[in-house]
Amino acid sequence: MPFHPPSLSVLILLVAVAAVVSVSMTTTLQSFRGCAVRDFSFVAFKPGCRGLHITTEACWGRCHTWERPILEPPFIHRHHRVCTYSRIRHMTARLPGCQPNVSALYHYPMALHCHCSICSTQDTECETF
Repeated sequence: MPFHPPSLSVLILLVAVAAVVSVSMTTTLQSFRGCAVRDFSFVAFKPGCRGLHITTEACWGRCHTWERPILEPPFIHRHHRVCTYSRIRHMTARLPGCQPNVSALYHYPMALHCHCSICSTQDTECETF
């Protein structure tokens, strides 16, 4: 069976698909709507121990939010959602150089799945307006 090179329209389609894939792989916060799991690095620290660099998974994204004035108290109707954990794995690290009376164990959450929800102070830093 003889080889037939692909037509020009097939090549253009392949280039277009590659361009769409590369754009979706480089999505930035400015263009992303929703909530996703992302690599996150921080220095775990507590008094009496040295710090430890940890890389884990955390929630990242932007959620739909709005406010509108109303005539009765509290005079505003709010719908604020944040990107937060829906499923986590509890992780533990051992901090180096701890003083004898300080536990070296440091506990932190690792995101398995994230979603837009009301902020919970049990696992998220929530700031009020």
